[in-house]
Amino acid sequence: MAEPFETLTSLPMPLLRDNVDTDQIIPSREMKSTGKTGLAEGLFAGWRYLAAGGRDPDPAFVMNDPRYAESAIILSGRNFGCGSSREHAVWALAEAGFRVIVAESFAPIFAGNCVRNGIVPVALQADAIASLAEGGTPVTVDLPRLQVLSDDGRAWRFSIDDESAAMLREGLDAIDLTLKHADDISAWQTCDRSARPWVYLGENV
Repeated sequence: MAEPFETLTSLPMPLLRDNVDTDQIIPSREMKSTGKTGLAEGLFAGWRYLAAGGRDPDPAFVMNDPRYAESAIILSGRNFGCGSSREHAVWALAEAGFRVIVAESFAPIFAGNCVRNGIVPVALQADAIASLAEGGTPVTVDLPRLQVLSDDGRAWRFSIDDESAAMLREGLDAIDLTLKHADDISAWQTCDRSARPWVYLGENV
């Protein structure tokens, strides 16, 4: 389960690029396990470090700017998370401490992976994102109210479907969400076992 999300205030890290794909988020050479941990160091490795495979930070890359060392929000452009469907990209972002991605649009599979791993995908217009980036001050993301608020009191609404919002607010993945209906599932199985007993003949073998 992910950490439940209600509101978050953080100085956002401006990564104002379009078409940030999953191989740029976590290059394939950095995917050395099938688990969700050990990936943060490889996050944005192709941009973050001076040489491929190296670990000397590139001072020109925004993630290496000390001002954004504690950022939990990323600001970006169109089509964030495009490319392959690798869930490692979201795992790396989550392990690095990012809880919100604010972008103009998202690749659908990536957005779904975000929700399942406790990261809020917020779609806003380009002018709103530019205003948040130019402010250089903390931003608040309020999931119950579906709002992004700047430090000077301006607010922008965003939308997210009810199921995704519930998963994020309760820290649930798809399996957790299904198990909330465990009683209904059990009742259906009991009824079905009576109606079609031959289906269950081998269940205790």
